[in-house]
Amino acid sequence: MLFVPGDDIHKCNKAFNAGADAVILDLEDAVAPERKAAARETVRELLQNPPPLPVFVRINAAGTPYILADMRAVAGLPVRGLMLAKAESAEEVRRVDWLAALFEAEAGRPNGALKLIPFVESAAGILRAGEIAAACPRVACLAFGGNDYTMDTGVDYSRTGEELYFARSKLAAASAAAGILPPLDTVNPDFRDVPALVEDAQRARRLGFQGKMVIHPAQVAPVNEVFSPSAEELARAGRIVAAFDAAREQGRGVIQVDGRMVELPIVRRARRIISLAGGGGEE
Repeated sequence: MLFVPGDDIHKCNKAFNAGADAVILDLEDAVAPERKAAARETVRELLQNPPPLPVFVRINAAGTPYILADMRAVAGLPVRGLMLAKAESAEEVRRVDWLAALFEAEAGRPNGALKLIPFVESAAGILRAGEIAAACPRVACLAFGGNDYTMDTGVDYSRTGEELYFARSKLAAASAAAGILPPLDTVNPDFRDVPALVEDAQRARRLGFQGKMVIHPAQVAPVNEVFSPSAEELARAGRIVAAFDAAREQGRGVIQVDGRMVELPIVRRARRIISLAGGGGEE
């Protein structure tokens, strides 16, 4: 998912052709306070017609004076959903859920049409990740804000990422427990260091993340490559599914593939890999 400042229509238009799975039009940190109103108007102008790929809008935090204007400006636009900045509690998420329902009704949209992605980027948010993930049915997945998290916890953002392991694991576990999609990983701030970006994305994938947010078009292709199943993974998944289906027809529930025991959870993962390869990602 590619972040782009909501007040820069040139960058917004370029973002649609960068190869990302979705675009995030930012009304929060990327926009100065005196430019918030202009950014809303730019987003409205940009989305007068349906965009060529899914669009989310990052709105300002629930406790800010900007959130009502943000939500009113975008509720009737052809956007997939809202990304709630600095989400720290289930109560905040439910408050935004309630407001979204009101604005949906006002705009003539069905209740729940706007998906919600809480952006968790503080120690308080990480510790309450479970309640945030399960706050309401509108929550599609969680997103991790590593830059604000490291600032909040007083640690440096390192190349090797040890300081993020706890937060990432907490978000992945909370998402699984709540039955929502896996989380989206934090942006990597140095868009010129592609090897570091790839390593960072690989760590996030191993910890259970479904994808990564990026801040520059040059980061899109490397991240897509990391989170797309490799040819080897896809081939093994195909062998697992084929062997399992054949075994099930014979009344067997446990099989071996490539010298390893395969049970139902492994088959489900194999089917998910095949689905990702065919559909380009999770909805």
